[in-house]
Amino acid sequence: MPPKPKFTREEIVAAALELVSERGMDALTSRDLGGRLGSSTRPIFTVFRNMEEVQQAVRCAAMDRFDAFAGKAVHYTPAFKQFGMQMILFAKEEPKLFQLLFMTESKEARSFEDVFAGLGEMAQICMEVIEADYGLTQQDAKILFQHAWIHTFGIGVLCANRICCLSEEEINEMLGQDFTAMIMLAKSGTLNQPTVRPILKREEVESP
Repeated sequence: MPPKPKFTREEIVAAALELVSERGMDALTSRDLGGRLGSSTRPIFTVFRNMEEVQQAVRCAAMDRFDAFAGKAVHYTPAFKQFGMQMILFAKEEPKLFQLLFMTESKEARSFEDVFAGLGEMAQICMEVIEADYGLTQQDAKILFQHAWIHTFGIGVLCANRICCLSEEEINEMLGQDFTAMIMLAKSGTLNQPTVRPILKREEVESP
């Protein structure tokens, strides 16, 4: 008969999540996790086969924490802008978890479609909010989401890495300007039109 687990799966994942939240994914070793639980490493491996399983469970738990944090936006108006605020505030409050979820290097470059698919339930909720609140088509809503997410992600990276110290008021202003511009483009019917112009050499610009 296998030994009875000293800790439940949920207890181990909760301890691992707090360890990663404080010190990052590199700190999630069996020894440090055992220390956090106040035991040896043995109880971990009566529940999990290896540390890779623990790491995957932590990623799922981190995404659940992010979804719960971002989900508070549904109580605000405009909800989509508040989703962006919540993402950046999460980066400020949980920098290690933000790095784990959104800044982990991929083995190969992916399309935005692949990135979108990995954003979790909140991405689809954002799309539905945009369509409902602003009367946009699904295509325009997705393009607006893509532009706004990239802008929001960039600010989040600056905050998570402590490169910039932005106040909540500054973040609100930055997101508001970008969001207003994107809505104006969507309403004018030009959001999906190509706007790329060639980059010219200085002598080409200055020639008569």
